[in-house]
Amino acid sequence: MEESLSRYLPGSMTELEAGSYSPLVLAFLGDSVYETAVRTMLIKRGNARPNELNRKKSRLVKAKAQSGMMEILEPILTEEEANLYRRGRNAKSYTMAKNASMADYRRATGFEALMGYLYLLGQTDRYLYLIDRGIRYLEDQAGKKQVITHYEAK
Repeated sequence: MEESLSRYLPGSMTELEAGSYSPLVLAFLGDSVYETAVRTMLIKRGNARPNELNRKKSRLVKAKAQSGMMEILEPILTEEEANLYRRGRNAKSYTMAKNASMADYRRATGFEALMGYLYLLGQTDRYLYLIDRGIRYLEDQAGKKQVITHYEAK
C-alpha cells in the first residue's frame, strides 16, 4: 500500500480541482510559493549575509509590496487569473497583517491565492513571469523614489 508523493507535486491537479479550494487555502500555499521564488532570486543575485538577504526578502514579501505589484499585474492577468485573484481579494479573513492596511492585505491575499492556484496547476513559467514583472515594477518604483529623495536632499 505504498503511496507516491508525486500526486502532491505541482501540475497534478486540473483547473477544476485547484479552483475548488478556498481562496484562503490557495493563499496559504501561494505565500510559500512567492517567498520561495523571492529567496531564490535574491541568492541568485549573489552571495550575501543571511541578515541582508532576509531584510531584502522582507521588503518584497510584505502585504504592501504584494499589493503594489498588483498595479502592474492586474491588467495582464487572463480572465481566469483575474477571477481567481478577485476571489482571493474578496475572501473573508479573520486576520490581518500587522503593518498593512486592510486594502493592501486583501490585494496581497488575492495575489497569494493566484500564486497558489498557478502552482497547483504546474504553471511555473506563468507564476514566475508574474513575479518577475511585479518585482521589476517594485524595484523601478523604489529607484524613482530614491532619485527623488536624493535630489530633494540637495
